Amino acid sequence: MKQLKILVVDDEALARSRLRTLLADCTSPPAVAAAEAADAVQAMSALQHDTFDAVLLDIRMPGTDGIALARNIAALPRPPSVVFVTAHSEHAVQAFDLEAIDYLTKPVRLERLQQALQKVERLGQGVQSPQPGIVEETLIIQDRGRTERVPLAEVLYLKAELKYITVRTARRSYILDGSLSELEERHAAHFVRIHRNALIARRAVRALEKHFDPEEGEGWAVRLNGIDEVLAVSRRQLGAVREAIVG
Repeated sequence: MKQLKILVVDDEALARSRLRTLLADCTSPPAVAAAEAADAVQAMSALQHDTFDAVLLDIRMPGTDGIALARNIAALPRPPSVVFVTAHSEHAVQAFDLEAIDYLTKPVRLERLQQALQKVERLGQGVQSPQPGIVEETLIIQDRGRTERVPLAEVLYLKAELKYITVRTARRSYILDGSLSELEERHAAHFVRIHRNALIARRAVRALEKHFDPEEGEGWAVRLNGIDEVLAVSRRQLGAVREAIVG
């Protein structure tokens, strides 16, 4: 298994030391802090003299901050992946707009660092990469200090429950603070409404079948690829769901 070469960029020596130690403990994939930089000038110098698989990049630094540095990195002929590492979560949306591969909040846990490096590894192997010129659509999930970008192509359904929206993929569920109507309007090409409180991914529909609900009686439900759960379809949306299956 290839060892990933990492450039660690942080103005605090203790933070760089902590990341260097964590990288030495990474086994899946293995990684090494091949170089360090305390500011943007040192980072760009390192990038011009060597190649790296990824940059672990702090945001708040003296002089040029991490956001501006990420833009400069993206302009390089063969830019490495950028993983932001910061104590501040408010920059997450801006960071993902720059196509950062992940966003870690301090103190960084080994498990989260390895997850980020696995994304770096997959990108380097060309796994699940969007076609050139196509920007992969995502939902940005913020949960208990963690910010994650979930590809829209992995989402099976969106369901409004109380004040939040459940975002369901084949692997797990997330909680999103937002409006179901806004998501429907923004991503109409991906989702179809099946109920006043639920949207499903058009590509994920496996079957439409008769379904008995103890509260609503005889009706219809959809089965989706990747999960065993069935979702009720309202009579009003039945035609749209049938079209999604056919089309």
